[in-house]
Amino acid sequence: MPNTYAQIYIQVVFATKGRDIKIKSEVREEIEKYICGIFSNKKQKILATYANPDHIHIFFSYKNLQITIPELIKTVKIESTNFINDKKLCLGKFFWQEGYGAFSYAKSQKDKVVNYILNQEKHHSKKSFREEYMEMLNAFEIEFKNEYLFEFYDELS
Repeated sequence: MPNTYAQIYIQVVFATKGRDIKIKSEVREEIEKYICGIFSNKKQKILATYANPDHIHIFFSYKNLQITIPELIKTVKIESTNFINDKKLCLGKFFWQEGYGAFSYAKSQKDKVVNYILNQEKHHSKKSFREEYMEMLNAFEIEFKNEYLFEFYDELS
């Protein structure tokens, strides 16, 4: 589309199937690099990503409006799942859970979000993924039903 310009900052979060601890630290960077390549091939730019053992945060600059966010995330999940399984980067079969969270940010928040994502290990030493995700949903005033959230059975109170 000529004369169409966009600059939208999006953070997506999604989890491993069953919230299994699948992404070991020794393969984390390889998975992140592969996912960055998928985004690059779709003409999107990742600003920060961090693959936790059971979920991932991806902060990207959404510029290419030729692909919708749902199409992009579906592609990322399928292609990264195939890559992880083909390379046998995880024990057993690897899959991502259905669904994801997508959150938009202003340009003025960019550095804060990048720092937040790159410091996930430290962040999760104080707060569980469930607490983090619920805070994000509430901060963005997203209405949700508990039965459609990620599988948090390991963290239920």
